[in-house]
Amino acid sequence: MALAALCCSLLTACSPAPTPAGATTPGSREAAPVADERVAYFAGGCFWGVEHFLEQIDGVIAVESGYMGGHVESPSYADVSSQTSGHLETVRVRYDGARVGYEALAKRFFEIHDPTQADGQGPDIGPEYLSAVFYNDEGERTIAAALIERLRARGYDVATELRPAEHFWPAEAYHQDYYVRSGRTPYCHAPVKRFGD
Repeated sequence: MALAALCCSLLTACSPAPTPAGATTPGSREAAPVADERVAYFAGGCFWGVEHFLEQIDGVIAVESGYMGGHVESPSYADVSSQTSGHLETVRVRYDGARVGYEALAKRFFEIHDPTQADGQGPDIGPEYLSAVFYNDEGERTIAAALIERLRARGYDVATELRPAEHFWPAEAYHQDYYVRSGRTPYCHAPVKRFGD
């Protein structure tokens, strides 16, 4: 039950500390305009952990927690956690394509969550926590599919879905940069070398 108390689904038990005025966090860092700025979308359980690990990649400009894949306009956290909106907890990754490629981001995504879990992620169970890559174009879909095939060749029964990207709805402010703001440690996401390199 100790792990469950940290779940996104029990947010009231672990509200993040406020960010001091004028402070910045890794996911919110801003720099000069980027000539080759791109965006990618990943869903891998509670968005707090996915955001936390993806924003550490060199070349990532910002990562934002939000919702994608459902049928409700402007969904709230309550809508998504009710498991009736159809949305997945998703992150939007803004990155510099001249410094990091989509394949590196997708590979990292597969290594920070369990892509074989079909019913959620860790103790977070439910359709809003499913593993999915929301691709923007055929190139991204092809890259993600190739990574899945590599994992399957290594014995992983990958449950990650590949879906076309839809409208991304940013989550409430208190979800953004949760682990930086709260000082906590991700409870169901951790880097695991799955590709053998």
